[in-house]
Amino acid sequence: MSLIDDIKAGLARDPATRSALELVLTSPGFHALMWHRVWHAIYRIKLRTLSRMLANITRWITGIEIHPGARIGKAVVIDHGMGVVIGETAEIGDDVLIYHGVTLGGTSMKNEKRHPTVGSRVIIGAGAKLIGAIHVGDDVKIGANAVITKDVQAGFTAVGDNRFIEN
Repeated sequence: MSLIDDIKAGLARDPATRSALELVLTSPGFHALMWHRVWHAIYRIKLRTLSRMLANITRWITGIEIHPGARIGKAVVIDHGMGVVIGETAEIGDDVLIYHGVTLGGTSMKNEKRHPTVGSRVIIGAGAKLIGAIHVGDDVKIGANAVITKDVQAGFTAVGDNRFIEN
């Protein structure tokens, strides 16, 4: 994962951010993702309590909760970000745009895959809830406040209540 890719993605997808310096200094989504990459590395070497403690501090500061076990690709942008929750077994591809209030949540208490897998080039609208071990294909758009509990095929738009429209 390249810091440069993340900066370029943030500049490309946020018209309110006018420079790389402004992005690095003021974007809570950028901060949460950068710190997540560090906490994820600590989590992978089995220092799980430490990584969760550090992730909790990042949540306090940014308002964005990313479990250190979550796997996140490159050039991901969390715009605005307040209230975003990304669970432990969530997987996010490359070039994904996530708006505020999004939840990638689980439905099981078992120690298994229980959070969504999101493909690449996906846009997840504000307030959307993706729940369970579902798969969201590449090039999908999830509408604002949609609640998705079933797989979404690549190239579709999910408008809520598991209703899908082919792009």
